[in-house]
Amino acid sequence: MVNKEVYRTLGLSDVEYKKIVDILGRDPTPTELAMFSVEWSEHCGYPRSKNLLKLLPKKGKFRTLIGEDAGGIIVDNIAIVFKMESHNHPSQIEPKQGAATGVGGIIRDIFTCGARPIASLNSLRFGSLQGPYNKYLLKGVVDGIQFYGNCIGVPTVGGEIYFDESYSGNCLVNAMSIGIADKDKLARARAKGSGNLIMYGGSSTGRDGIGGCSVLASKEFKHNEEKRPTVQIGDPFTEKCLIEATLEAIATGHIVGIKDMGAAGLTCTTSEMASAGNTGMDIELQKVPRRESDMEPWEIMMSESQERMLLCVRKGKEEVIKKIFKKWDLNIAVIGRVTDDGIVRIKDKGEIVAEIQAHSLTNAPVYDIAYKEPAYLKQINRLSLSKISEPGDCNRVLLQLLSSPNIASKKWVYEQYDHMVQTNTVVLPGSDSAVVRIKGTDKAIAATTDCNSRYCYLNPHRGAQIAVAEAARNLVCSGAEPAAVTDCLNFGNPEKPDRFWQFKNCVEGIVSACKFFKLPVVSGNVSFYNESPKGAIYPTPTIGMVGIIDDTRRICTQYFKEESDIIVLLGRNKEDLGGSEYLKIIHGLVNGDAPRLDLKLEMSVQQAALESIRKGLVNSAHDCSEGGLAVALAECCISGERIIGAEINLNYNFRSDVLLFSESQSRIILSCREESASKIRDIARKHGAPFRIIGRTGGNKLKILSKKITLVDLSLRDMHYKWTDSLQSLIQA
Repeated sequence: MVNKEVYRTLGLSDVEYKKIVDILGRDPTPTELAMFSVEWSEHCGYPRSKNLLKLLPKKGKFRTLIGEDAGGIIVDNIAIVFKMESHNHPSQIEPKQGAATGVGGIIRDIFTCGARPIASLNSLRFGSLQGPYNKYLLKGVVDGIQFYGNCIGVPTVGGEIYFDESYSGNCLVNAMSIGIADKDKLARARAKGSGNLIMYGGSSTGRDGIGGCSVLASKEFKHNEEKRPTVQIGDPFTEKCLIEATLEAIATGHIVGIKDMGAAGLTCTTSEMASAGNTGMDIELQKVPRRESDMEPWEIMMSESQERMLLCVRKGKEEVIKKIFKKWDLNIAVIGRVTDDGIVRIKDKGEIVAEIQAHSLTNAPVYDIAYKEPAYLKQINRLSLSKISEPGDCNRVLLQLLSSPNIASKKWVYEQYDHMVQTNTVVLPGSDSAVVRIKGTDKAIAATTDCNSRYCYLNPHRGAQIAVAEAARNLVCSGAEPAAVTDCLNFGNPEKPDRFWQFKNCVEGIVSACKFFKLPVVSGNVSFYNESPKGAIYPTPTIGMVGIIDDTRRICTQYFKEESDIIVLLGRNKEDLGGSEYLKIIHGLVNGDAPRLDLKLEMSVQQAALESIRKGLVNSAHDCSEGGLAVALAECCISGERIIGAEINLNYNFRSDVLLFSESQSRIILSCREESASKIRDIARKHGAPFRIIGRTGGNKLKILSKKITLVDLSLRDMHYKWTDSLQSLIQA
């Protein structure tokens, strides 16, 4: 009988331990116990989320690929493979290596499929920059992303950063990667063919990262708890070689299956490849390359050392694969073979230390989790505008919003990333979405990551819908048709009913929005237990989305291009101050409901904007999001290489803060030549999208009037200074 303290330390409950004993018909060995603990953890087995994840749509506008490590779509004969994954807990403990290995891990998921990685994105969340440790985390995470991404030669082209007190005890680092391949040359993560060889390729195995997915990623942080040994160490130069060796090996046709040793290391790859292939494996641990002596069998099986692959190779072809890996100066060794008995059999010096049915490891118990609406909602959903004073100086308010860390330019961050390596990047960081060309074609891929977690805190279902809608809107503003989704679902402890209620409602929101827009969710990740003694994070269902641009001559960006252009607003202004950046920054309130969302209106606006862009009628397109209409207009003026002013005339019966700073959804600002305005109006009418000419570009200031009353009159110079310098000043203060 194993001591309770042992299996509980590994994250297993009494009920789960009993189930393991029933499966084996005996007490588990230390290695078997370790293997079950990682495969049944939330990070690998999804026992608390799987029932809801089944609801996510898998089919959409394009032919869909659902793989073991990543998913994607087929465009013509090209497979576009992408995925997003969290590395939150390691980054909270050791930000540089936590973020770096998050980048390395997600890139491995892409090239393991046989796709060449062509772009990386990220979504980051930190506590207030008034806190010194939060500044340390931000600097460390950015350093880790630039260190790994720049060295490996995959451009970091886009992403988002938000700051809120809820992340002070638990930052979020969500990494996304995109790759392309010939659709007929993709690899699978499975072991098939009795007698075929199991080979280990890449870095040596050490003790870094042991228990990372069960001890670190599947438990919340406790006060003064030390978990530094569970953080992995990354080497981007080794991974660069591993990319080339892996793709070259797959191209030989001798690879039956291949999987990256990420979370749970050898346990994950052996059990999941065998289970996917309905086979078994015999493995000898003494043949595993290692960099530390006297490692116990359970340590080798749990290690999450980076830059490692497990390959299933056709018998007799091992020398071909060895030659490729040795050419790239990487470890390569035959460590076992495929069997037909369905058992993962692990030996150490010939002695069996684990003998488990592969399906038993990969079929974690699935739980129906209790959920309950959080008590806080009734109080915070109340918002009475009559009790909020209308601003006397909207100029001052707009400048304050432009200097808010959530709105201010993130140039300090993305200038540290190499976004031009591989020479595919068409739209650089700083616009609504990144754009990367597909060489040899006229097509391009647009990509974005989006989530307003404050909306999800106030209304999880609608907040998640908005995350999908805004991601699609950002892609449309670049001239892309939204195509498919990957998600990274970041939540608190699911064993607390109010946290699981947030998760359930967010997933259902994503499901409804994705089905409406015909967007498949092709890959993703769940990250639970994101909380500390300070409390849980805001529910953060990050959406990564890709879109397809058919003609690279019709790519659009957010900033004004020409003087005397007409400025058009597609969509409707509404009274949606709930959860706004204005309420938080100016009044210190997080109250009200999330902005209303009419999916039919959203679709109409997006279709009108996309058709107008594709017909070459639009010079710029920018969606209205955080900060509302006034901030969006300011960004159109000041975010380009050339800053151009505008005069706006609005005639609405709203109070000034509602008109300027409401975060009503389904709005896009277009600029166009005068002769194009009527054509865009006709297109908008065809799609049922509200259309209004609201102004004209030109001059050296942004002036906004409503009913002949001047609400905003600011020089571009003042706005640009506040917007560009605020974040860096906060970080360096």
